[in-house]
Amino acid sequence: MSEVSYFELLLVIVSVILVLALVAKRYGLPPSAAFICGGLFMAIIPGMPDFTLNPDLVLVVFLPPLLMSGAYFTVWASFRANLPGIAHLAVGAVLFSTLVVGFAAHWMVPELPWSVCFALGAIIAPPDAVAAKSVLERVHLPERLSTLLEGESLLNDATSMVVFRVAVTAFLTRTFSAIGAVTMFGVLSLGGVLLGFGVGWLILMVLRRVKDPVIVICLTLLGPWVAYVLGDRLHVSGVIATVTTGLLFGWHQHDIFGASVRVRAEAFWSILTFLLEALIFVMIGLSLRNVFHTGHQMFSSVSQLAAVIFGIIVATLLARFIWAYGAAFIRVVALKSRGHLPDPGEWGQATIIGWSGMRGVVSLAFALSIPENMPGRGFILLTTFTVILVTVIVQGTTLAAIIRWTGISSADDQSMPHLSENEARVKVAAAQRLAMEKLVLSENGDIHYPRLLEQYRYREAAAQRFFKDPEHLRTDLDEHYTALQKSIMAGRAEVLRLHRSGQIHDRVLRRLEYELDLQQLSAECY
Repeated sequence: MSEVSYFELLLVIVSVILVLALVAKRYGLPPSAAFICGGLFMAIIPGMPDFTLNPDLVLVVFLPPLLMSGAYFTVWASFRANLPGIAHLAVGAVLFSTLVVGFAAHWMVPELPWSVCFALGAIIAPPDAVAAKSVLERVHLPERLSTLLEGESLLNDATSMVVFRVAVTAFLTRTFSAIGAVTMFGVLSLGGVLLGFGVGWLILMVLRRVKDPVIVICLTLLGPWVAYVLGDRLHVSGVIATVTTGLLFGWHQHDIFGASVRVRAEAFWSILTFLLEALIFVMIGLSLRNVFHTGHQMFSSVSQLAAVIFGIIVATLLARFIWAYGAAFIRVVALKSRGHLPDPGEWGQATIIGWSGMRGVVSLAFALSIPENMPGRGFILLTTFTVILVTVIVQGTTLAAIIRWTGISSADDQSMPHLSENEARVKVAAAQRLAMEKLVLSENGDIHYPRLLEQYRYREAAAQRFFKDPEHLRTDLDEHYTALQKSIMAGRAEVLRLHRSGQIHDRVLRRLEYELDLQQLSAECY
């Protein structure tokens, strides 16, 4: 195919993505599952060219901005408070899953070397940040549980990368060093954190001095790629460097970015992450046909291959459940031994953790990067693709039902003493009113801006009334919102009439339209 043909194929894929997104929204499905199924369907269309993915290109193009987006919106206080639990999953669960899958693979396929079996375990052990985000943003979980799952998916790649590299090195050199593996993990992790802080602070210093929103947004886009590529070049974890940079950006966004930048950046990043997530999952589906042709060569029949892959999937799922329930059992025993009552939702949370192991981009890239001379490469590729399909489609589409079955919801969250949204509105309105009273009163007690003071006093009174009786005032609020919307629509109609009749210039049109957009944004906050 020519370059023009590939571009035309890309346009077709994007068109399919938009249709699949609408279908997923219509039927309440996780978009990632719909995209993979769409890719699978496209792969079987006659005349569709063979589709292969370059692992280095997949990681460097797709992973950094998606990790950045996830880290940027992470609640830092909750992330820091739950860091031990995140490490317990990102390190302990990945290592345990690697061992279980490795032993299971060697038991079912004895001709595979141990190093190859553990390489397979490392590939499919880590839940993926992209897949997790695609699913978790559609369900309602307590903040602690959501932070654990999202934090694990952001940090577990360093663990799996170390184990994968050690396994591949052991196969190539026929040697293994536990000290070397621990040292590699420490260098990758600590080096990634330090590099991420350095890159993040450097870009933040530049952002403090740049006022142009377009340049600011471009710098935020450049940041994750700089951190990831530098991490790769310096032989530290580019994943952890990117996550650290994203956490820094997310923490400092409120005192660096203005309202205009935040509004534009959110729109830009939402479209970018949507397209990148959709493209990678569609590409996974498209690539499966080519992988299947090379995945069954070492087995006497397709049924034998299917049985082995099924066993690997079962081992993968069981390993995570065993780890989650084991950790819950230890916590319950420890609390009872100290005379404390365990959390009644402990086992439900363990169930959700066990079922939240969606695999994705990182597993795909690791599998594609296996050396050509490694035995069972086609089998590993096919197994990895199948695990991704099963976890994203089966676990992703049923996670909401599992959450409802366990009875765990965000309404049960008692992890942090947060104010409700209405309580926060009252405090914000009071602070604005106090600030305005200081500004409008002169030394002799005269009021300079009585209309502004009246407006902010009204806002505070309305916030207090809504906090005390939200249901009673909901009708008034809806009517207020409807009136605002009608006035904005009337303004838009008049601006367009003036422009189309030639009474105002395009420049004036854009300015007035922007002011109406700001009014629209303000109205939608109610």
